[in-house]
Amino acid sequence: MTDTEKQFESDIEEYLISAKGGWQKASDNGFRVDGRSLNLDTLIKFIQNTQQLAWKRHEKMCKGNPEEEFYKAFDSAVMNYGMVNVLRHGFKHKGTEFRVCYFEPESELNTLSQTRFSQNICQCIRQWHYTEKNNNTVDMMLAVNGIPLVALELKNQLTGQTVEDAKLQWMYDRDATEKAFKFNSRILVFFTVDLYNVYMTTRLNGSKTQFLPFNQGSNGPGKDGGAGNFERDDGKYTTTYLWEEILQKNRMMEILQKFISYQKYKEEVKQRDGTKKKVTKEKIIFPRYHQWHVVSQLIKDVEDNGAGKNYLIQHSAGSGKSNSIAWTAYRLASLFDKENKPVFRSVIIVTDRRVLDTQLQNTIDGFDHTLGSVVLIDEKKNSQDLLKAVQGGKRMIVTTLQKFPVIYELVGDTSGRNYAVIVDEAHSSQTGKSAMKLKYALADTAEALKEYAELEGKTEDEIDANNDRFLKEMVNAGKHKNLSFFAFTATPKRATLEMFGIPDPSTESGFRPYHVYSMRQAIEEEFIMDVLANYTTYQTCYKIAKTDEEENPDVPVSQAIKLIRRYAELHPYNIDRKSELIVETYRDVTSKAIKGKGKMMVVTASRLAAVRYFDAIKSYIRKRGYEDIQVMIAFSGSVKDPDAPDLPERTEATMNYTIDGKRVKESQTKEVFHDEGSVLIVAEKYQTGFDEPLLHTMVVDKKLKDVKAVQTLSRLNRTCEDKTDTYILDFVNDAEDIKKAFQAFYTETRLNEETDVDLIYKTQIELREFKLYGDEEVEKVTEIYADIENEKKPGAVQAKISNALLNVANAYNEQDEDTKYAFRKKVRDFVKWYNYISQIIRLLDEDLHREYILCSYLARLLPSNKKDKWDLGDKVRLEYYKLQHTFSGSLELHTDEEGAYDAPKPSNFMKPEEKMEPFDEVLEMLNGALGGDFTEGDKVIIKNLWDKLITNKMLSKSAKQDGEQMFEDSIFPKVFIDTAMDAYMESNETYESLFDASQKAKKDAFIKFMALALYKEFTR
Repeated sequence: MTDTEKQFESDIEEYLISAKGGWQKASDNGFRVDGRSLNLDTLIKFIQNTQQLAWKRHEKMCKGNPEEEFYKAFDSAVMNYGMVNVLRHGFKHKGTEFRVCYFEPESELNTLSQTRFSQNICQCIRQWHYTEKNNNTVDMMLAVNGIPLVALELKNQLTGQTVEDAKLQWMYDRDATEKAFKFNSRILVFFTVDLYNVYMTTRLNGSKTQFLPFNQGSNGPGKDGGAGNFERDDGKYTTTYLWEEILQKNRMMEILQKFISYQKYKEEVKQRDGTKKKVTKEKIIFPRYHQWHVVSQLIKDVEDNGAGKNYLIQHSAGSGKSNSIAWTAYRLASLFDKENKPVFRSVIIVTDRRVLDTQLQNTIDGFDHTLGSVVLIDEKKNSQDLLKAVQGGKRMIVTTLQKFPVIYELVGDTSGRNYAVIVDEAHSSQTGKSAMKLKYALADTAEALKEYAELEGKTEDEIDANNDRFLKEMVNAGKHKNLSFFAFTATPKRATLEMFGIPDPSTESGFRPYHVYSMRQAIEEEFIMDVLANYTTYQTCYKIAKTDEEENPDVPVSQAIKLIRRYAELHPYNIDRKSELIVETYRDVTSKAIKGKGKMMVVTASRLAAVRYFDAIKSYIRKRGYEDIQVMIAFSGSVKDPDAPDLPERTEATMNYTIDGKRVKESQTKEVFHDEGSVLIVAEKYQTGFDEPLLHTMVVDKKLKDVKAVQTLSRLNRTCEDKTDTYILDFVNDAEDIKKAFQAFYTETRLNEETDVDLIYKTQIELREFKLYGDEEVEKVTEIYADIENEKKPGAVQAKISNALLNVANAYNEQDEDTKYAFRKKVRDFVKWYNYISQIIRLLDEDLHREYILCSYLARLLPSNKKDKWDLGDKVRLEYYKLQHTFSGSLELHTDEEGAYDAPKPSNFMKPEEKMEPFDEVLEMLNGALGGDFTEGDKVIIKNLWDKLITNKMLSKSAKQDGEQMFEDSIFPKVFIDTAMDAYMESNETYESLFDASQKAKKDAFIKFMALALYKEFTR
């Protein structure tokens, strides 16, 4: 019977010590001497073989035992700088530099480095006795030059044990203070392995040790699937990939050199006395399998095919994309061809995330000091800084896409220069003008010009691209052999798939991602949280009534509905009721999550809503005496509340304070919220790219659709110690709509078919059918545009083109409103469609391009249809209000449904008629949609009490003298109860619900509603 753990161990060793595996079989003799947890003889042997001069100098300078002094110097360097640093960069002792290992050079031409790499002593040791204190052993250990770096505990299901038993062994049977297991001292990665699964950790910490899955996925690496590994049909173990791919000697050395990362960070820790203290923490990041696999596959593909290909990487939010991008950037920047020349002149990372900027720099600094700094073009720098970095050939540049339109014509000749462009969170912005300008700046158009010459039947010498603006723009369209795009996103849109995806073999002309690590797999592996597991929705039911019953004018329906909805959403009563629920949810749910460290985000529909929520939540907190809730806000710009003319404009920086009363700068909001914040209210900020693992609860008071819904709610999905669940409270969205949005990106997302680019000609014909311009106008405009002299005078171009289009503008103004609308929309449609097509294909159609130039000016020149702006004013009041719970539970997604798009087509714009309807009918339609299902009894109570209270002189006087808060909190509640009691005596049945203990919420709602309404009436 060979179904034992020992057999499993033997099979792994057999591969590792084979020619393919690359390791030498060795015993653990010498590893327990004097508690060193390394084989000093082997390490010194390596030094003497590879650094003879350094060793001789060391011997001459030693007063005692050279071996012992060397060990002390080595151990001191490890304690001070960590094993990762010493392994990569060596250490100095009394002026002598030592390297404890050599890594494989990028180029085979570097023969000395290749020789040194081959002199590493790489050993595989079974049953490693790691200490003198006892006779315990670790199943398998891999050592480089006598230094233990990788350890494995192996289990076998056939003998009744799994990786879970191995985890317990690492947690409870291994002393994390032992030199062998001490963080960043010897072993850098600890694996648990059985027949089906692999897990790993880089730090032993007793019961708090966090193991991460290291599996390929149920359908194999880079493919859509779930947790675990796939069934093999080659007779090998399911987990064979670990030793054949990852632990193979050259591969493991590459990971130690180019992947494993040491990071320091600060975190606020609660002390025993309740105070908080900032402490410096550290961690080692070993790539997850999907991260290692995607970077390795990308690099191999570039090595095999060179520059010029595009790659779309669909990796779930929270799956470590920042690290994957950092590793990819570093590998691309340090990639050399066979002639020992860099494959790419520069790697340009297009992102808006500051966290990625910092991560990139830290990652590069930890790997290689020779590449230089990452050049960051942030908001403190301008486009000229970007131009300088690109022209100077800086190896890695981080910038936003918006900087390129300013410099695209200034970069100069890029012939013979390859560029790698890494796009962080690639979306439809990549089909706009800024993306076109990026290509214009970097593209080597030699191949495109050759193609154009062949099509036109000319020689390349006959074409003067420098003096032909149209030709320059046309040849910059499509793909280029010197540009490689690497697009990372969790939520690929249709355009993203067509621009960056690879052909989908399951369709005739569709596209799919190059590499997938799906939301499904990330959730099943518990690498991210399932944010839909605890979802609660409320419906806001209310009735809007007119203030003047006699008036019933015809009003524009869409405008009226929009303004009335906004009135209701911003109504103080609505915000106050929701604020109470928000605060109590924080106290009941959020504050108890993550061992008291849970945080909440409130997503609002506008900056004004955010400001009003901020005030209402803080007011409720003061009223209830809750002193342990710190509220913060995040929004851009400034807000002036039209209903509070006496208050100054509000900004994020003027509203946020630390616990000790200091102002918080906008750039500090994220850090202060992490350190001491409880609730963060946001308006169009922090809904993407915000990485706060302590975020547990999200309150949504904003309509979210499709990608935006997934991006926003995914802020909750980060895992951390003690985080076991998340919670979403949604006031606006339907649970099924949210489920549908997530389902599109739960597994792999594909595009069913490519774009029919010839549809652009249909749009062109439809434009000409309006007969508002013709060839003469196209010729006039494009002649001005193409004049080289005009390029230097943008103002002159604008003036000349606007004059050339004067007749078109006049003809346009003579049309009826429907024709104006249809023409203007068709022009914009044509421009947008042409921009899109130019990203995916090079048409080289000069006539079409000339039409595009004219339309691009027309789109900006033509005025919109004049609309009579309807003013809501004080035409309505909130008559009834109820916050009704509609759903609580888990939104289950399906594993057998892929997200799939159909090919994009030019939009068929039709003018939606602005219907005019009687105001009464608009209100009736709106109230029906809002589900204001109040009972007749509720209406009777409110009407009767209103009639009694409106004549109360004490209330009238208080409203005018005492102010709103005093009126609402102190005066009104007592008068209300007294009045309601009198009414109850008159009609027990009608007012019974007000004094029913189970109906307290309804009574409180009535009091709040009527206090606000009467205060407004008395102070009118």
